[in-house]
Amino acid sequence: MARVTGGKPLRILHLHSSFGTGGKEMRAVALMNAFGKGLRHAIVSAQPGATGAKALIGKDVEAGFPFGFPPLAGKFGIRRMQKLARAMKDFDLVLTYNWGAMDAAMAHAMFAPSMGLPPLVHHEDGFNEDEAVRLKPTRNWYRMVALSRASAVVVPSRRLEQVALRAWRQHPGKVVRIPNGIDTAAYARPVKPDVLPRLVKRRDERWVGTLAGLRPVKNLPRLVRAFAGLDDLWQLVIFGEGPEHDAIRAEAEALNVAHRVFLPGHVDEPWKATGLFDIFALSSDSEQFPLSVVEGMAAGLPVVAPAVGDIAEIVAAENAPYIAPPGDEAALSDALAAVAASQSLRETIGKANRARAAAEFDRADMVSAYAALYARALGRESFP
Repeated sequence: MARVTGGKPLRILHLHSSFGTGGKEMRAVALMNAFGKGLRHAIVSAQPGATGAKALIGKDVEAGFPFGFPPLAGKFGIRRMQKLARAMKDFDLVLTYNWGAMDAAMAHAMFAPSMGLPPLVHHEDGFNEDEAVRLKPTRNWYRMVALSRASAVVVPSRRLEQVALRAWRQHPGKVVRIPNGIDTAAYARPVKPDVLPRLVKRRDERWVGTLAGLRPVKNLPRLVRAFAGLDDLWQLVIFGEGPEHDAIRAEAEALNVAHRVFLPGHVDEPWKATGLFDIFALSSDSEQFPLSVVEGMAAGLPVVAPAVGDIAEIVAAENAPYIAPPGDEAALSDALAAVAASQSLRETIGKANRARAAAEFDRADMVSAYAALYARALGRESFP
């Protein structure tokens, strides 16, 4: 249902499972900033305190957090669904993100025709640890019903595309795959060893690095164990925040490598951190299309990671031998050791990864694809 706004800014409602500083939030902010003026964004987080990505929204972007919006999480009930649906009425487009916003999608499915609700586009980026290995049948059914009136279901990975088509039984014409993209040129710039306020890279150091939310699904203690066998030249630097901080630190202490493992917290400008790494590494139990992998590639780094989600397809062919089978900790350790042992190998893989990132995963292509998707949902020729 297209809306006539009479020249006024389009009103976009973003309903997030969280608005912290993870990959999907960074992408949402990047799109807001790229679209610029002509839009009025309202952002709601299912976790009210998780709004760290707010600081990254551009100054010229009109965005706010509406007071009194109904909670996105809660017990299912008709009155609650009606309340959520009514809260969507004053917008031109509703964007929902991940399982944490699925109740809002359900409310839209139930009441869109009777209340004349705006079109809804759902964004799905992956699963937490409770569905990292196996999707829950009851949630699959709920998603199938909740997404029945969505204009589109957009996913970044081929695996999620198949999940949406098969497990959630969405129509092929409604499922849209848009790979995540970044400003690849920014990551190609050289950075100084003292560019970060909390950490300085010494000339004789080499860094295995990652950027990740410190959550159980990222399984960062596994990365500590994979790293522990490298010699003292190597440091492990984990940028991010989350509840697993103490568990990661405890694993480093247990393996007597705590003096070489650093957790400096969140970094606002990830290209600066990534530019200091020598190897980019992940150890997750579940991923789909991790933006951080593309960031590492754009910075000219080799990537060592498990073959979860689309990672094996994202990296350049030269990098493929160092993507380990999912859950195989020994293979992850071996891959990390092999890449750490050869500077020429790191340079060869890094060059190939940088070229692939620039060719396939640049932000400009992603922005164009999302603009076209939102325009179709609104029945417009262009967006915004």
